[in-house]
Amino acid sequence: TMISKALLLQSALRGAASRTSSARSLARGLSGNDARFFASAVPSSSPPPPPPPPSSKKAAGGSSKADTTSPQQKLKTPSSADQALQSLPVSFSDISRAKVAIRNGVVRTECIKSFFLSELIGANVYLKPEFRQFTGSFKERGARNAIIHLMREHGSNLKGVIAASAGNHALALAYHGKELGVPVTVVMPVVAPLAKVDKCRKFGARIVIEGAHILEAKKYAETLVEKESLTYVNGYDDPPIVAGAGTIGCEIIEDVPEVDAVIVPVGGAGLIAGVSCAVKTLKPDAMVIGVEPEFCASYSAALKAGKPVAAPVQNTLADGLAVPVVGPHAFEVARHYVDECVLVTEKQISLAVLRLIENEKMVVEGGGAAGLAALLPGAKLDRPDLKGKNIVVPLCGGNIDTTVLGRVIDRGLAADNRLCNFYATVSDRPGGIAKLTALLSELGASIKDIYHERAWLHTTVDQVQVKCVVELQGKEHREKVRNGLIDAGHPIVWDIKG
Repeated sequence: TMISKALLLQSALRGAASRTSSARSLARGLSGNDARFFASAVPSSSPPPPPPPPSSKKAAGGSSKADTTSPQQKLKTPSSADQALQSLPVSFSDISRAKVAIRNGVVRTECIKSFFLSELIGANVYLKPEFRQFTGSFKERGARNAIIHLMREHGSNLKGVIAASAGNHALALAYHGKELGVPVTVVMPVVAPLAKVDKCRKFGARIVIEGAHILEAKKYAETLVEKESLTYVNGYDDPPIVAGAGTIGCEIIEDVPEVDAVIVPVGGAGLIAGVSCAVKTLKPDAMVIGVEPEFCASYSAALKAGKPVAAPVQNTLADGLAVPVVGPHAFEVARHYVDECVLVTEKQISLAVLRLIENEKMVVEGGGAAGLAALLPGAKLDRPDLKGKNIVVPLCGGNIDTTVLGRVIDRGLAADNRLCNFYATVSDRPGGIAKLTALLSELGASIKDIYHERAWLHTTVDQVQVKCVVELQGKEHREKVRNGLIDAGHPIVWDIKG
């Protein structure tokens, strides 16, 4: 338009006199973005601003030095904190892009306030049921984002993806590979649950059973990467995986904007890295606390060493968190944002699974319930600074075998003093055991199992030992039954271990 050309011409005329004619000729042919760029590029003939006054403060050497840095330069110079953020493998912008990329392919789970758990814990407890994803865990977020990222990066040259996994990552990658039309190969160790192997096959993935454990499976997968030109997708350390997991943090802030603390299970550290980055960016004053099983504290070991190191591993109910070494990319992000990390016992994990089944009608695997386990009475996060606060707990997985679930429930009942075992000595004459069972009935104990033992009692020959497993109503009922047996004259050994 004539107005824009006039304005541009006016800007150009402010230049040096020797350049006026060339500025006019350029201005006539420019419009839109080119005109704006030209206007900003032409130097102004107005005098420069006066230099700032000398600083009244003296330098370390004693002489006064003027600060000649302009405000614009100060704004452009990144602080050390900004430089640290920029150097991290995953940023909030990566998480934001992942949120857009996966929004039509995963379930947008909502944070649900739990009345019963809030009363039990003494805080406003919100549960985020990630086990309601199609394959049963949060891993879908990272898997889908990683595949989409590779498709954009490689295009038609992407031959396929491969991973070594015996659990949730394998299921997520197989499902979303099928959805996005990318071939998926999963290398599983011989100990992989058959149910998960069959599910991966149903999703169309190529299954390779190789290795006694996951590390041997991974080594074999790496050989296939070279032979078949496949792309390996690490289930907890690849930056797109971490960014996909971080979308959980964005949704937490959307659902509970006044959140005070987010309690996150930690295995390979990918989940807590992404969630902490998102939560701390959107609400810096919120706490992000990690929870590890005491039988595999790899993140705590990395914090102590200052880098990922191998941690001792024992079999744990939270098998999904049993990662011996945390991912280096995930660790770099997590250590920057996470406030602290605590450990939970096997007893606390089993009790958390039981509380979710009974109070929320939710079936969650041990690793998925680890965050809640740390908040239960007597656990590490049962402390004054969290009472009355708004706490969000992601329940990150629900893929638990039925047989394992049965054992976890029994352990939870035992931890809750509702399942007890003991030895009682009774007469070996007719009616001896009948008197014991009659007494237990009077005391309100339900016998779940009873075993009659003669050979290993080395006292009088007319007595036998009876091992009983009884169902009770809690700690007070437990003491009532125990005291009742003692008062009736039965020598007992309570709470048999092993």
